[in-house]
Amino acid sequence: QVQLVESGGGSVQAGGSLRLSCAASGRIFSINAMGWYRQAPGKQRELVANIFTGGSTNYADSVRGRFTISRDNAEMTVYLQMNSLKPEDTALYSCYADEVLLGRRNSYWAQGTQVTVSS
Repeated sequence: QVQLVESGGGSVQAGGSLRLSCAASGRIFSINAMGWYRQAPGKQRELVANIFTGGSTNYADSVRGRFTISRDNAEMTVYLQMNSLKPEDTALYSCYADEVLLGRRNSYWAQGTQVTVSS
């Protein structure tokens, strides 16, 4: 299995920055993607950003140009640098990891961290 520990988040004023971290342990050799989803009250969960083992990344249109996902392979940690934060970025952010093992895809989740952006 894969274990994820997420850190970062908190409260910030609009225009500010925060950084989220997500450290993976366990069966890390099978991970092929990591990233973050977020969910605001009353809204559907959405993919914020992810990064694949080959280095390719994806971003939600709403965060492209403001958020940057990166990873430290040695520490098996991914980071989400969030700049120019807006009140609409307020949500519970949850790190996830996907593994493909013996033809099966499994998803693992961290505990989630709240990001609150005030205007």
